[in-house]
Amino acid sequence: MNEEIDFYQISLKLFLKNANGEILGLKAQSNSISTGFYDLPGGRINTNEFETSFSEILKREAREELGNVKFGLNEKPIAISRNLNKRTGNHILHVFFEGEYLDGEIKISDEHLEYKWINLEKINPSEYFTLGILDGIQAYIKNTKKGSAF
Repeated sequence: MNEEIDFYQISLKLFLKNANGEILGLKAQSNSISTGFYDLPGGRINTNEFETSFSEILKREAREELGNVKFGLNEKPIAISRNLNKRTGNHILHVFFEGEYLDGEIKISDEHLEYKWINLEKINPSEYFTLGILDGIQAYIKNTKKGSAF
């Protein structure tokens, strides 16, 4: 049997929680594969970041998407998921981390339309999230309920 190895782009995502336990959701642009849904802060690793820590990459992504906000970061991943970008054909592996919002005004970039603090206990996640982000949200809910990352 001749099996071919698959290649994935890696996307680091952040469950940024406020003092009320809500997570920060970023509304996707109308030209996104997630139009009408929310995303989480974060993104893919740049080619020049091979030796950069995941926490530093995630901090860069947060600055780009949220402005100069301060947050604490748990450097242990809390969930993983995968996604097929139907526009590009890229396979994406999402690695999710959890952070605590500490301070700073959120100023979203033009990558998203708006932001919203979302209480995962009071919503149906599939009404807010889709694709690999939804899978990651569901894994996060499951993992945080049992108190283990995996």
